[in-house]
Amino acid sequence: MARSLLGTILGLAIGAVFALLVLRTGILSRAESGDPGVGAETSTRPAGLGALAIESELGLDRRHSRFAELAREASAGVVNVHTSKTITRTPFFPDIFGARRGRALQPREFNVPSLGTGFVVSSDGTIVTNYHVVKDVDEIQVVFLDGSVARAEIIGQDPKTEIALIRTPERSDLTPLPLGDSEAILPGDWVIAIGNPFGLEHTVTVGIVSAKGRDIGVSPYDDFIQTDAAINPGNSGGPLLDVNGEVIGVNTAINPQANTIGFAIPINVVKRIIPQLRASGRVTRGWLGVGVQPITPAIRDALELPGGEGALVAHVTPNGPAAAAGIERGDVIVSFGAKRVVEPRGLIRSVSETPVGERVAVGLLREGRNQTLEVEVGPLEERRIRRVGAQEPAGAVRFGFRVTDLSPTLRESLGVAAEKGVIVTEIGGSGAAMEAGLRRGDLVLEVNRKPVADAAECRRRLDAAGKRALLLIARGESTGFIPLHAR
Repeated sequence: MARSLLGTILGLAIGAVFALLVLRTGILSRAESGDPGVGAETSTRPAGLGALAIESELGLDRRHSRFAELAREASAGVVNVHTSKTITRTPFFPDIFGARRGRALQPREFNVPSLGTGFVVSSDGTIVTNYHVVKDVDEIQVVFLDGSVARAEIIGQDPKTEIALIRTPERSDLTPLPLGDSEAILPGDWVIAIGNPFGLEHTVTVGIVSAKGRDIGVSPYDDFIQTDAAINPGNSGGPLLDVNGEVIGVNTAINPQANTIGFAIPINVVKRIIPQLRASGRVTRGWLGVGVQPITPAIRDALELPGGEGALVAHVTPNGPAAAAGIERGDVIVSFGAKRVVEPRGLIRSVSETPVGERVAVGLLREGRNQTLEVEVGPLEERRIRRVGAQEPAGAVRFGFRVTDLSPTLRESLGVAAEKGVIVTEIGGSGAAMEAGLRRGDLVLEVNRKPVADAAECRRRLDAAGKRALLLIARGESTGFIPLHAR
């Protein structure tokens, strides 16, 4: 018993001596601070406090997260956008007393309020919001964090990117939010959304970047950031911030069937158009003068292309920039300037961002050979915007359709301006044509890249094509390629 007690006392004494040595030499401090150097300067703070001591030394309050700090710093630059417009409607429920007196229902005017969000981009009162937040409104009021209210006016709008610029002339003391780099973010990065969902002012939500480069069918220039930070009606136009407190997106759209799928316009897009909105109130985009479509596996096989990248030229606008440079229908555009063209959407964005009048080298594939042509980019007019949809496989009788000559009478009745080609008059109930979506009234211009003057020539070319052929058709004002694959 005495020996056991003596051993315990001796062990405690040795432990105490070791603890004193550790505290004096600073070994424990270096371990906590992650300092691997034996001879490095050691911390003088009490050992064992860990991250709490570090935060205290840096002046941080451990009760709050970094997200809370960012929200507090950014909230002064986030505003609530209240709008109203007057609409005229005929009452849904009839006025039975008026009806008895023989009076017709009279239209009435209604004032319709709406809510959105915006954020300050310059101290002179300039604010970014969404186009749909201020579209066709009669009045705009901006509510700040401190509750003060100021009227606002629209100084620029761009429906294609869903961006609007408004200004509060009464305020010139605002603190703008810093604008970041949306190209630098990656899926998985933390983000913060601040907005006015359902009128709940300055609501803060946190999530991550779920994906980049999303096309949700809003416009040809879609390039959205997807996030799972909660975004709801009223968040539109508000900022999406990174962990540095910089705006990397403008919250714009949601998937109404899932509250964890929201979309934001990349701030790099916004930064490019703000100067134009300030200067002229609108955005002028570059124009190439081509209609393009994706390269499907069937088109790749029909054209014997080495791969599936690029944008297939399905239409060249007469007297446009591409026509003047020598670009032809059937060319595959693989690069625009220094940018590689992977698919049509990328080409459309690259062209639209190019200043009007700039000369750009366009790389393309023509009948298996690489070529480079120089194009002078023209100005895009709204009436010129169109998309050539992707066409899926289609086909005389063997391919599941019939054609007839384009007579003057038929041309007039169908409103067709073309002098050459044949008209599709019948689509079988099954077969390649039906599967491809070929329609009655489509005008077949080419078979396997060769023009067809009449129905007999079209049938000969299809007979010689075997089981695969490539049609060029015109439908309305658009042309496009349709690959055929007979079963």
